[in-house]
Amino acid sequence: MENKADFYYKKNINNLLNFGVMDKNPRPKYKDGTPAHSLFITQVFEEYNINEGEFPITTLRNTAIKTGIKEIFWIYQKQNNLLSDAKNLGIHWWDNWDIGDGTIGQRYGATVKRYDLINKLLYNLKNNPFSRRHVINLFQENDISETEGLYPCAYETIWSVREIDGLFLLDLTLIQRSNDYIMAGYINKIQYVALQMMVAGHLNYEVGKFCHLVQNLHVYDRHLDAMNEVMNNQTLTPFPSIKLIKNKNFYNYDVSDFIILNTSKIPKLISPLEIAI
Repeated sequence: MENKADFYYKKNINNLLNFGVMDKNPRPKYKDGTPAHSLFITQVFEEYNINEGEFPITTLRNTAIKTGIKEIFWIYQKQNNLLSDAKNLGIHWWDNWDIGDGTIGQRYGATVKRYDLINKLLYNLKNNPFSRRHVINLFQENDISETEGLYPCAYETIWSVREIDGLFLLDLTLIQRSNDYIMAGYINKIQYVALQMMVAGHLNYEVGKFCHLVQNLHVYDRHLDAMNEVMNNQTLTPFPSIKLIKNKNFYNYDVSDFIILNTSKIPKLISPLEIAI
């Protein structure tokens, strides 16, 4: 039996190797100024039944799960763009996108706050759960044009509620325009499962399905050795999982509320991962 996340990881890497296209005139660069070219495929979809024990946690390489969850706190609880707040949470991977004023621009958490997106979502999921309009979209044109800054990558979540045998199940679809697969592919997935758990816990709902659609899934040219390393690793058992200790107010969750199981033996990548900025 194979871990579903591992199955998708190897399948997508095989598709990158067999069908991937190398980009031209890329925007990102490495720190030495060299253009960061990427091998990419498009329209990649993954589905996990969280309530049936399927989690997007790969055993083929380690994932910074707790730091990813802390980034969710920064965006959706603190709702700001201050790099100082991110650093206080132990998040440093945004440092390279400082626009010069200690922020990442009018992006992510600042957009959540400006449009009161989380509070509206929580209210509507509680008061009109079967609506088909539960959407958070961080790709707001006014915000993007207002300041410099990286365009939101994981930019949209769509939420649905199902009732089965008297239980309300909360399903989430994450839509991402661009995904650096080796560097952050599975951080993005599990951190949004954590967000799904927090919202469900706030509402006393159960967690249902998590789906992830990526329009441009890519591996940078200096990450090819790491990609091959992932392909040579073997699935580990028992499979990893994550759960919340208890339900509480959305804004009161912290990382200690999450129990992460069966990740201690997952290997770290030996190959270097140079960030593309």
